[in-house]
Amino acid sequence: MINKLLIVLLCFLPFSSISIAFDLNNMTNEDRETFQKEIRRYILENPDIIFEAADLVRKREAALEIQEDKDQIKSNFNEIFYDNYSYVGGNPDGDISLVEFVDYKCGYCRKASEIVREFLKTDRNIRFVVKEFPILGEASLISSKFAIAVKNIGGPEDYKFVHDILLTLTADPSEAYLRRIAKELQLDPEELFTAMESEPVLQEISQTSELAKKLQISGTPTFIIGEQVLRGFVPLDVLLQVAEAVHNK
Repeated sequence: MINKLLIVLLCFLPFSSISIAFDLNNMTNEDRETFQKEIRRYILENPDIIFEAADLVRKREAALEIQEDKDQIKSNFNEIFYDNYSYVGGNPDGDISLVEFVDYKCGYCRKASEIVREFLKTDRNIRFVVKEFPILGEASLISSKFAIAVKNIGGPEDYKFVHDILLTLTADPSEAYLRRIAKELQLDPEELFTAMESEPVLQEISQTSELAKKLQISGTPTFIIGEQVLRGFVPLDVLLQVAEAVHNK
């Protein structure tokens, strides 16, 4: 950031006011010292240019990040939106997909679940895709493995039930608690516990983790909608604005 700021800052300096013409690629030590003094003098006399330069650097970096996100979404389109294993809710036939990378131990994911629920009620044309991304420890991993096992054995409706419950759970998921959930769904707890360590469950978590690396996603919640990656908690009005822009595209 500092090097980028210095480079951009040089673009703001009025070199015509510097009395000595410098060849920046072929400067003597004396030239370099004089040049640095002139730069320092000008910055001290015009300190606001530091903030202007820093703002320009931030804008350029943001633009680069947005473009990188677009490129990665395009390159990994099917894996993001149509991977054939992630849960799909909302309107499965909707023309816009909202993808969420979620961790059940993430407090912001818990808060975001209420926003997502309202968003899907407000816009009935949204496919909602859940990516299990347990990154906050063993309890997160157990919860995700259980949820995926339920999905693979009981189907999407049972998965949604478990997904919503686990997002409200503040304590670690004990075996007794998971057994109660299984019995409530009329699923065999032993079958689920065995499935939690099965290849399909572990592979889904692994593939999602690899996808997150490609997309430079390191936290939850993270949303993808259209060509945008929205990192962190996103208010309802922002989701609605982004969806409207995608609808109108």
